[in-house]
Amino acid sequence: MTITEPVSPDERAIPHSALVLIAANAIPLAGVLALHWSVFSILLLYWCENVVVGGFNVLKILFAQPRSIAVNAGKLFVIPFFIVHYGMFTLVHGVFVLALFGPKGGAFSPSPAAFALALREAGIGLGVLAVLVSHGYSFLANYLGRGEFRNASPQLLMFQPYARVVVLHVAILSGGFAAKAVGAPVTALLVLIVLKTAIDLLAHLAERRKLAVAVAV
Repeated sequence: MTITEPVSPDERAIPHSALVLIAANAIPLAGVLALHWSVFSILLLYWCENVVVGGFNVLKILFAQPRSIAVNAGKLFVIPFFIVHYGMFTLVHGVFVLALFGPKGGAFSPSPAAFALALREAGIGLGVLAVLVSHGYSFLANYLGRGEFRNASPQLLMFQPYARVVVLHVAILSGGFAAKAVGAPVTALLVLIVLKTAIDLLAHLAERRKLAVAVAV
């Protein structure tokens, strides 16, 4: 007879970071309903989140397996490679968002000043702050607090954000085109936000399960 170990309440419960994630994703809902955020504002906010994801992934790689000399040596290659590769990937997506959905159409230069101006005009500062808090909380509570960093692989972490970002790119840009095509009614934007939140939550929970297994091994 096989005896299975009972699952602890902590393993069954939704992590607090998932609740913070849901709260952060509720900010765009308030932005659309109360502040009349446009399709461009929503897409620009989600692009900013991709930048935040990349920044925290650099920190994850940096803190991964800190006691391993070999792993730490490998970070000298992994971190610069990720910054350049993911940075170019994110920049192209940002240019795409500005060119197709920005208020000035394609008349812009892909410079830091252009992105800074777009952020000011979109008025999404609160949303960006919520994204920083959500991912920062997850990094501190899960990655560091629960010890996920001890067995995390820098090589795997280097490619981890792409699966989430690519799926979200397809869903968000498709939804953005659809919302713009029908005049960006509130309903279309709300559907887009709910879809993004669901994908984001599923990816977050899957990452927690994967890293929890690594910690338990």
